[in-house]
Amino acid sequence: MNLELSPAEQAFREDVRAFLRDNLTYELRRGQRETSSMYPEPETSGPWQQALQRQGWLVPLWPQEWGGTGWTAVQRFIFESECALAGAPLVHPMGVRLVGPVILRFGSEEQKRRYLPRIMSGEDYWCQGFSEPGAGSDLASLKMRAVADGEDYILNGSKIWTTHAHHANMMFALVRTSTEGKRQEGISFLLIDMNTPGIEVRPIATIGGDHDVNEVFFTDVRVPQANRIGAENAGWDCAKYLLEFERGAGIFSGRLRSQLKRVGDAVGELEASGVDVRGDARLVARFGEVCADLDCFEMMELRIMGALQPGQSPGPVSSILKLRASRMKQAIAELGVEVLGGEALRWRRESAGDSVLPVLVPDYLNSRAYTIFGGAAEVQLGIIAKSVVGV
Repeated sequence: MNLELSPAEQAFREDVRAFLRDNLTYELRRGQRETSSMYPEPETSGPWQQALQRQGWLVPLWPQEWGGTGWTAVQRFIFESECALAGAPLVHPMGVRLVGPVILRFGSEEQKRRYLPRIMSGEDYWCQGFSEPGAGSDLASLKMRAVADGEDYILNGSKIWTTHAHHANMMFALVRTSTEGKRQEGISFLLIDMNTPGIEVRPIATIGGDHDVNEVFFTDVRVPQANRIGAENAGWDCAKYLLEFERGAGIFSGRLRSQLKRVGDAVGELEASGVDVRGDARLVARFGEVCADLDCFEMMELRIMGALQPGQSPGPVSSILKLRASRMKQAIAELGVEVLGGEALRWRRESAGDSVLPVLVPDYLNSRAYTIFGGAAEVQLGIIAKSVVGV
């Protein structure tokens, strides 16, 4: 694999860096730096999404006729990596990277015209209604009912671990429209206005001290059948397509390298205060192991990206990317608390200016969930064994 950038690619990288210099403010970098949960708050991600939209760089995975960039895999990698290393906020992905591609693939022309512009403008802020109290990794066992009533569905049930439901005005959800046949055959994919009467959002406080996820209750919630994506009882196909994008259509290595850089910044802070971190040979060796693992993961990601067409789902190989990225995220977070040493025992969740130290412990605590959400590690291993290895 040729790792040398062509002159055109080098010029593109300079364009990206110039855009970052002109648009990435200190406030936006600080908002991302202080984020220990999955996604930054809307006041951080929203202005950055608007800047990308003005530049025409918001939805590189979409077809060009709907605002996509038409970038090559190398250009996407350059863009994502430069943004991550510069400390740019992570754009809230529920709209642009998850439901957007599903609407493009399975939605009607009317649904595309209605929802896609609102996703790009940020007018709609989305959350994902998949998991339920009894349906997590075994998603096909979901029970939230959608009963047809005229031109509407009546929804009753609940969803759990719903990220940013307290901010969202729209939800894409899997609901049960039939109990006949296989469990997967009775599921439909619905778009739900979160301001509809009968919806209640309750916060779930996580171990890291963040309010990131919620439980959402539906009591006789009326949703137009026109909000269904695809045919009735065919939502499982939409879900599988979406999960491939959730697990493998992003660029993980740039964000992981940015997380590792934050640990390196912590080493600098501690040594400036008189703590001899580099004198711990075991810790230095562990840092080198994590760096080597990340280099290998980055090469794997580049190889996979290079084989994809613009907007193409990565397919079952996304499970490899998701599994490795989740474990890398945890390894880097563990390294962060090892660097802190005994200081990690002291809870410091408050902001401390430009210091990265207060973020490391909640980042470690929250990282434990990375091998659970989006498909547990055990589920990913099963998909890899069946679809990739051929077991």
